[in-house]
Amino acid sequence: MNSPVRSPLFPLPDAPLVRAVGDSLSAEIEHDAHPERIDHVWISMDIGQPERVLVSVNTLSNRNRDAGFDPRIRMGIVRGIWEHLPPRGAEPCAPRDYADIESATNVFYEFHDRAAMETLLLGRCARARRLEVWGAPYRSRHHGIHQIHSRRASCAVPEDIVGKDGALKFYFDGDHATELLLFKFCGQP
Repeated sequence: MNSPVRSPLFPLPDAPLVRAVGDSLSAEIEHDAHPERIDHVWISMDIGQPERVLVSVNTLSNRNRDAGFDPRIRMGIVRGIWEHLPPRGAEPCAPRDYADIESATNVFYEFHDRAAMETLLLGRCARARRLEVWGAPYRSRHHGIHQIHSRRASCAVPEDIVGKDGALKFYFDGDHATELLLFKFCGQP
């Protein structure tokens, strides 16, 4: 996969949370010289601008594993139906908190190991017509979006961040189904 280059999304380095919508999805498992450190699936998407955006989604928690805690991801799915696809693009967004979503709907979280998360994410990217993402913008080797999970304190991370939770929402053809995926680590409420 080609690395994305500087995108118009990223002149907003002070935006703590962004929302991006794209299509023409491609996904792959992170590459690393140390396979035991692999903990992401990378999703590249076209947001309607010259450069693609790279979305980095955790498939396990190295920090929890290294501290002796459960490294698996807990994932919840909120299903829905779409009438109109959101337009492609990216923008800063208002705070997001899983507690608000959980108070409006019954979310059941299930544990998934790294292989299950990889299979699940790659499969949904192959089938989805569009993807909506909330997360933190980053600039490293790639320009993209990460922190696609709850930011509350976990077993290995004591910092409790409220209102900056990231998520993925897939839009599918056929029955016009949506799946909002919520991700939590060990110890997060």
